[in-house]
Amino acid sequence: MQQKTAKKKPESSVVSEGKDVFLDQALRPSRWDDYIGQENIKENLRILLLAAKEREHAPEHLLFYGPPGLGKTTLAHLIAKEMNAQIKITSGPAIERVGDLASILTNLSSGDILFIDEVHRLSKQIEEILYPAMESGRLDIIIGKGPSARTVQLDLPPFTLIAATTRIAMLSSPLRSRFSGGTFRLEYYTEAEIEKILKRSAKILGIDSKDGALKEISIRSRFTPRTANYLLKRARDFAQVKKSALSKESVVDALKLLGVDELGLHPSDRSLLTVLIEKFGGGPVGLNTLGAALSEEEATIEEVHEPYLIQLGLLERTPRGRRVTPEAYEHLKGFRQTLI
Repeated sequence: MQQKTAKKKPESSVVSEGKDVFLDQALRPSRWDDYIGQENIKENLRILLLAAKEREHAPEHLLFYGPPGLGKTTLAHLIAKEMNAQIKITSGPAIERVGDLASILTNLSSGDILFIDEVHRLSKQIEEILYPAMESGRLDIIIGKGPSARTVQLDLPPFTLIAATTRIAMLSSPLRSRFSGGTFRLEYYTEAEIEKILKRSAKILGIDSKDGALKEISIRSRFTPRTANYLLKRARDFAQVKKSALSKESVVDALKLLGVDELGLHPSDRSLLTVLIEKFGGGPVGLNTLGAALSEEEATIEEVHEPYLIQLGLLERTPRGRRVTPEAYEHLKGFRQTLI
């Protein structure tokens, strides 16, 4: 009896059905030429990696920091590909005990890259174990307790630690100083760079965009590739359901439905400005009071909302507290008029 062979699906450059969960991975650049922006960092890394290849050594340890969504993880993957090395990925919160770190380090092979995301969330005890591992390739483990305790030293293969953090101030000075390959801050992107990223993403996703559609998304992307790709996918969904092309008009309608205005502000951002104006006369007001008025955690206000609002010149931090600027009044007034 002959077995029936399954029909092979035609290959396509578009992300295929059943793989939507991996969209973010599909949009992540896999070549240096596809990585747009951060030119100074890329040039520094090219030199560092080329020198390491010529010496036949593993690259020195690297630290990337900056706001979320700017490409720190992508850079780690690109470095691993450039060095033809395996990359092992973990995060600060996932390494709870010394044994967890010891297990990760002892399973590394020569030339491997260990990527630790949110490295600022490592405990001090874990950091102490990392110091000799980074400096001399040695792992010191204490076996037993009390007078019978003894230290066992394990030699580690040459490896590269790449760490990423959104809060570099929370890293201890001894740990920061051990990233001998360099500490690099990723900057926000320009609208032109975001538009280039969106063109690449649209091609991968098979989206046919009309003139002005991608530019409109880039204007509202908060200068962040991750946000830009998120808005692109939501605008695509909106256009698909409405049976229309991805045009500037459909993008505006889709983002209006999401509550994203022409400056990229979300409802929570506008709520912060509105509370400051209506309840506190525009400020200044302390962070504690503002958090209570918004029913929001202080860390969320400080790390999520404030940086972008300050960058746009809509909010000021003063010694007496937070205060809105005249530009914020004008923007909220204009936003309300568009709703009428």
